[in-house]
Parts: sequence; C-alpha cells; structure tokens
Amino acid sequence: MVTCSKSGIFKPRTPLCLHSDTTISTLPLSHVQALKDPNWTPAVIEEYDALIKRKTWKLVPRPKATNIIRCMWLFRHKFKEDGTLARYKVRLVANGKSQQLGIDCDETFNHVVKSATIRAVLSVATSRDWPLHQLDVKNEFLHGDLEETVYMHQPHGFVDPAKLDHVCLLQRSLYGVKQAPRAWYTRFATFARTIGFTQSKSDASLFILRRGSDCAYLLLYVDDIVLTASTSHLL
Repeated sequence: MVTCSKSGIFKPRTPLCLHSDTTISTLPLSHVQALKDPNWTPAVIEEYDALIKRKTWKLVPRPKATNIIRCMWLFRHKFKEDGTLARYKVRLVANGKSQQLGIDCDETFNHVVKSATIRAVLSVATSRDWPLHQLDVKNEFLHGDLEETVYMHQPHGFVDPAKLDHVCLLQRSLYGVKQAPRAWYTRFATFARTIGFTQSKSDASLFILRRGSDCAYLLLYVDDIVLTASTSHLL
C-alpha cells in the first residue's frame, strides 16, 4: 500500500473551524483585545469579580528577594451539544512553572478517582437501577486554602494604579498553582467527612455515605462529581 509518508509527501496539518455562526467573536490574543470586545469584556469582568469575591488574594507591598509568579488570561468558547455558543469563558491562571519547590510549593500530589472504580460504581448503579447525577463545581480551585506563601503579580488590565509596587499574596488555590488540585481535594474531603461520608480504603476519591439500609457513592475527579444513591431522596 502506497501512502503519502512512504512517498515522502508531508503536508502541514491545518485545523479548521467549521462553525458557521459569524457573529461569534474570535479568541482574543491578549487582555487588551478582550477588554475592547463587547462580547469578551463581561466574561473578563465576571472572572475578576469572582476572584475578588472569593478573596483569592490581598495586595501587599512587594517583598524583597522573593519569588513572584506571573499570571495570564485564558480565553475559550464553550459550545452546546447542538454546536451553538453557550458562553464566552475566561479564566485567570497563575504560571505555576515559575514556582520553586520548597519555597512557594511543597506537596502537590492529588488523588483522582480510578477508572476501575468508576466502572464498578456505574455497574452497581445500573444493575440496581439507582438514580445517577453528574455535576461540575464552578471555580473549584478557589475553594481550596493555601498553606504555603505564594506571591503573584497583579493581573494584567486590573493593576491598582495606587499600588503599582504591590503584589498579590494568594489566599486561595488559584488555577495554575502547582498545589491547587491538592488544596481543593483536601478541602472537599474534609467537608465530606463532616457530613457523614467515609473514604474508601482502595480509592481515596470514592466517598461512601450510609444511612440505615440506604447508601450513596460519590466519585470525585478534580471538579467533576458523579453521585449515585439507592434512593432518590438520599441522592
């Protein structure tokens, strides 16, 4: 069989967007371009307001001889199943690559549910006709508390003109910070135990709740949660 590669023919792969809706604003190349676009500006402001509401950081004078990590704005289109635009998604992400182990990050290992556990729980749920529910936690990393001291430059486009020499002292586990997934998992697991859940010894991301003869299984994979229970009331 003769193929292009065997014949020495190589063509660069050009990704194409097949979406026909021309009213959708293109992905901005920077925060400057985004803040000039009426479609992207509300999404940027919504993300910033969410960070401020969660008290993700506090401005402090820039410390001397201290590692200051950078941050960046990421932009995405979120589409519905039928291909229409759902929303303009903006996220502020810290540059975790500039973190220094032992200084502004320590333990970063995070549990995620195993694929075998997912198959086992879904098998139990379907064989017993249990109700299933899937949910996604919005801004999940902002619910995690940081134990380490992490400094970050002020976000582009939202630098306080009265505090140009200040930096952000992170209070929450912002996206991109190396220990963010672990901080979120620790916060979630701690709360789950306070309301009666226990963690499986074979998979720490499987949480089990027992109420008499009824029980519920909760699977945690970062910000995605699958919940099933023996009764709709317990679910």
